[in-house]
Amino acid sequence: MTISEKILAKHCGKKEIFPGEYIEASIDLILANDITGPLAIKEFENTGAKSVFNPEKIVLVPDHFTPCKDIKSAELVKILREFAKKYKVRFYEIGQVGIEHALLPEEGLTLPGQLIIGADSHTCTYGAVGCFSTGVGSSDVAYAMITGKLWFKVPETINFFYYGNLNSFVGGKDLILYTIGLIGVDGANYKSMEFTGPVIENLPIDDRFTICNMAIEAGGKNGIIKPDLITEQYLREIKVNYKPDENLKTDSEKDYERIVEIDVSKIEPQVAAPHLPSNSKSVREYEDVKIDQVVIGSCTNGRISDLRKAANILKNKKVHPEVRCIIIPATQKVYMQALKEGLIETFLSSGCVISPPTCGPCLGGHMGVLAKGEVAIATTNRNFIGRMGDPESYVYLSNPEVAAASAIKGKIIHPEEI
Repeated sequence: MTISEKILAKHCGKKEIFPGEYIEASIDLILANDITGPLAIKEFENTGAKSVFNPEKIVLVPDHFTPCKDIKSAELVKILREFAKKYKVRFYEIGQVGIEHALLPEEGLTLPGQLIIGADSHTCTYGAVGCFSTGVGSSDVAYAMITGKLWFKVPETINFFYYGNLNSFVGGKDLILYTIGLIGVDGANYKSMEFTGPVIENLPIDDRFTICNMAIEAGGKNGIIKPDLITEQYLREIKVNYKPDENLKTDSEKDYERIVEIDVSKIEPQVAAPHLPSNSKSVREYEDVKIDQVVIGSCTNGRISDLRKAANILKNKKVHPEVRCIIIPATQKVYMQALKEGLIETFLSSGCVISPPTCGPCLGGHMGVLAKGEVAIATTNRNFIGRMGDPESYVYLSNPEVAAASAIKGKIIHPEEI
């Protein structure tokens, strides 16, 4: 079996399962946020349920509209807060909260071999540490909160095999944007995307999170990377006691639906043009694309390594006078580390504004909504019509270095120009 099939088989109590098979599996962790959580809680209450199956396995993270931007968002968070208090469910209050898909791994809640669901499409992020994680609907979360189980159709697995030498300023964001550009936004529809090869084996954990985060942008059911020494080192750093499982890997190439081989030496820093993540091409192909706003953050690229990369470009330089540059540390711990390292001072000195941890502008929520006709380049994961504001605004996707360099120049450029 593949690594994804092995995890699903273990959680439904079977020795072997096959693609296309329907199963009911036990869940290790359930996630909901301030948009999807209230919907799940409403469904939960409609059933007449009096308890959750295990409060320690449910996490509520108010990260989309927080700190609350208006009365409606405050009411949504209040629903989460009261439900958490009533059922003793884990809840992250303002001051502890971060962007959910950076926060949960940081807290040691996502572990190799686990089966995790979240009422958010980017729950696939956690596959970076070798678990099967996927986004589901709010009603599915309600069912799982009551029973501890959920049904799945076992996905086929596509192996994305990366080889060659990475070019300057090319990282996880560029690999996944290039891959989505190669296969399209439905190229892995309901497939498990397994990322392998010598490039992945040497890729830092933050880049792995970025890659798995955007599996959904190719239609993937989940993204996953086999746990290895880099995974183990990361888990030790966050003080998680993990015993490696040598069986947590795909048995044979024959188990894959197909293998897509990618020579990374051909990949330049990528920029995805509006209005699809698959509109990806080399940053060198963009000429005189002037920008109004830059967003560096999100569950895709808001970790400390992302902020370091951006700060390295911005150090001793100024953001273009006609550009707004918004920096969003993904969690409180990332914010604190950036402060200790002097990154926050670099950003402020450059003319950036620092936001508290929030999804904010990524979904056009707050802290950076675009007006009609405005253009942004962002390290976020989606650039659909109206995603960051007005339906007639435009969002380009890139890595942190391209975004930072573009902030200085006032237009989309290669970081080497800075």
